[in-house]
Parts: sequence; C-alpha cells; structure tokens
Amino acid sequence: MRTNMNIDWLHFTPWTSLAGGMLIGLAAALLVLFSGRIAGISGILGGLLRPKAGDIAWRALFLLGLVLSPLLYGAVRPLPELHIDAGGGWLVAAGLLVGAGTRYGSGCTSGHGVCGVARSSPRSMAATALFVLAGFVTVYLLRHAFA
Repeated sequence: MRTNMNIDWLHFTPWTSLAGGMLIGLAAALLVLFSGRIAGISGILGGLLRPKAGDIAWRALFLLGLVLSPLLYGAVRPLPELHIDAGGGWLVAAGLLVGAGTRYGSGCTSGHGVCGVARSSPRSMAATALFVLAGFVTVYLLRHAFA
C-alpha cells in the first residue's frame, strides 16, 4: 500500500521550531554548565520521588518551569488546539510503558537525545537510535499493518 505524504503548509513552522530547539539546547547547556546536571526529565522527576537534602529546589523549579512555560506563552499567543484520538485507558497504558522504558533505558529522550548525543555518549546514541526506530515501527504498524 502506498500513501502520499503531504506537508500542511498552513501549520509548517520551521522558524519557530528552530527557535524552540535552540532554546531547549541553550537551557540544557546552561544547566550542565552551571550545575553539572543533565537536563533529562525522567532523572529530574525521579530525583524528586527519592529526594536528597539540598537536591529538591532546583528539580522542583525545573519542572515548574516546564508547566509554566506554555501558560506564559498562552498569555501572549493562542495555544494550539489539542486533539487526542486515544481514550484515557490507552493514555494511562502508554504513560506506564514510557515510564518503564525510561527506567530500563536509563533515561528519556531529553536526557539521551538532547544531552547525551551532544556529549557523544555511545549509550545515548544507541538509545536515541532505538527511540527513533521504535517510532518508525509504531507509525508503520498503526498506519499500514493495523489500518
């Protein structure tokens, strides 16, 4: 089965996407530069679940920034409309699988893909390649094999 790939030119945002990627890279670089910490979300959140003295404030502020950033953006520009085709049960199952995967993979896409690849970590390069491969396989199966 062959499908056509079309670009939605009305919603194609290369410049804002580039700016967002640069901000993520800058934030990750500043965190490692000033604190020696890696900006991996699963590790930051996991550290709050097993807190150590003197290690809570920066983690909580980092996660608070993740929550507040879209709210601040929404005060200036309209947020995109969200449309999720999955039910609550599927979302919970997916979240649990992602959580288990970050545990077994020793990190998440932000830790491995943004920070680990930038540091030329072989483990992170392998993990990122597997993340991308799993994404390809999932899209293929959902759009072609099970469609």
